[in-house]
Amino acid sequence: MVVMVILGILVSLAVLSMGTASTSRELRDEAQRLAAVIGLLADEAVLDNREYGLWVDDEGYQVLHYDEADARWIADRSQAHRVPEWARLDLELDGTPLELAAPPAEDDDAAPDPTAPDERETPRHEVRTRLQPQVLILSSGELSPFRLTLSERDERDSAWVIASDGFNLPQAEPVEARR
Repeated sequence: MVVMVILGILVSLAVLSMGTASTSRELRDEAQRLAAVIGLLADEAVLDNREYGLWVDDEGYQVLHYDEADARWIADRSQAHRVPEWARLDLELDGTPLELAAPPAEDDDAAPDPTAPDERETPRHEVRTRLQPQVLILSSGELSPFRLTLSERDERDSAWVIASDGFNLPQAEPVEARR
């Protein structure tokens, strides 16, 4: 009976420790995924001669591309990618932390305001809500210098950093490795 109790305790400890490792592993995977997305966008920008941008809020990110014909940023075909509920993103541009706002409630391609009497009489910035990327990925191969931290909402100990100086592609590294 005592052996069964000890085995039960050991199994429960193993399960609890695997839950924490799973969270750390998922955090690492999300950081590596985001670094890979930015690297892929940088390659596509150069190959397609197209400007890309990344809209980031504390819950996720969305890829945008610049439409020269309309002179505006358009959301990519894919939906915004959301990080797990227990994780958060923090963005710094040129060493200055940004207060990340929630994305606009309306889609970039939203219809004109129905309460406006005529679209010609309403300024364009009032007619549509527009996304503006915080991180630019240019066709020249350059990126906006940034530092993006992916961490757990409750604990700041376990975190990964994705950073670029503007010329090199970002790599995902644990915060401890950057100190």
